[in-house]
Amino acid sequence: MLAKRIIPCLDIKDGRTVKGVNFVNLRDAGDPVELGALYSEQGADELVFLDITATHEKRKTLAALARAIAQHLNIPFTIGGGIQSLEDVEVLLDSGADKIAINSAAVRRPELVEELARQFGSQFVVVAVDARQMSGDWYVHLNGGRIATDIRLLDWVKEAENRGAGEILFTSMNHDGAKAGFANDITAQVATSISIPVIASGGAGTMDHFVDVFTQGKADAALAASIFHFREIPIPKLKSYLQEQGVNVRGV
Repeated sequence: MLAKRIIPCLDIKDGRTVKGVNFVNLRDAGDPVELGALYSEQGADELVFLDITATHEKRKTLAALARAIAQHLNIPFTIGGGIQSLEDVEVLLDSGADKIAINSAAVRRPELVEELARQFGSQFVVVAVDARQMSGDWYVHLNGGRIATDIRLLDWVKEAENRGAGEILFTSMNHDGAKAGFANDITAQVATSISIPVIASGGAGTMDHFVDVFTQGKADAALAASIFHFREIPIPKLKSYLQEQGVNVRGV
């Protein structure tokens, strides 16, 4: 069985790491490069850096940040935000990113997923999906959660896989920043509906929440932000606890 991955997420706004609740009320959490280096030293398996306003503000990619990150890290990292084209991805690749995450652009033009997979390989393409439960079903949202669509979550992740995505990063907007646990039921539905890895995001507050998302939620990786940024749960302690609970993790 493949080891489950622990992935700190650094949401970037104006060059700083920020964290909010349900995608709003952001507060500063520090320098992204310094935090990334710290998590690398602590045993994080990967890192995700997302410019949460790049698409909304029509800004381009994070090449300078990617170069700075690559100089200070020895673990894989994914970077996303405002990616619209093959050229955007080439810049990030050349700057040191291991994978890229696309979200709104992929929903608006699903062919982009195919183009990226064909050009760079599926293993490089992470499709990030922000979804909110509304009226009993889960619907995809765009532009950092600002724009609702009528696209159902399960329909979209299946299409993303069929078009060549190598991984799905699913964030529950209902659970984001609330620290009350991951959206395990829908995460399990996502994981069992596709064959590519699923990263669960939104809701981490305790070490047991990670146990639950790996067992009940069937996630391949768990992503969290504030509990790491504000030193609430150290990564080495989390990994030791997961192993004690029978979850296979690396670097314990």
